[in-house]
Amino acid sequence: MNIGSKVPSVTFKYRVRTDGNDITYVNDGPENPFEWKDVTSKDIFAGKRVVIFSLPGAFTPTCSTLQVPHYEQDYDLLKSFGIDDVYVVSVNDTFVMRKWMIDQKIKNLKFIPDGTGEFTQKMGMLVCKDHLGFGNRSWRYSAVINDGVVEQFFQEPGINQTGEDNDPYGQTSPETMYQYLSSKNDE
Repeated sequence: MNIGSKVPSVTFKYRVRTDGNDITYVNDGPENPFEWKDVTSKDIFAGKRVVIFSLPGAFTPTCSTLQVPHYEQDYDLLKSFGIDDVYVVSVNDTFVMRKWMIDQKIKNLKFIPDGTGEFTQKMGMLVCKDHLGFGNRSWRYSAVINDGVVEQFFQEPGINQTGEDNDPYGQTSPETMYQYLSSKNDE
């Protein structure tokens, strides 16, 4: 994905609560107060300046102990740089993403379920992790998307290397993101 490129046009499949309760911490109980909702890339990115970061999978070690918690912790700092929302996308379905969000006690980040990997593939970030039993997953990247256009893009080095569990983390950290956003504010 290049700076200046438009984000792919994709429809994501979400399950959303229909009873008005907070989606994060309400016990679902025996009822199923959810319905399917289509959410498009345009719904997420049009008219907003957002940070998006992607990772290999829900409940995985680096994603759950570093990346998601640190972005959640730094949410207000990122917003102070003129960011409207912060999204995390993973090649997981909406059910897995919701349970992961609950497990992580997320209050600010918004999760994008890219269950089929279509968005990730069109971003050029789909990688095969069959050697780990994962199948197709996202390579780690982060970006600032301004009204559907890539303003800045970071990715971890080593994409498409096979064999060892090559899963670096650093270039896509919130620290890298707020260094970029801070430098833009200084201009």
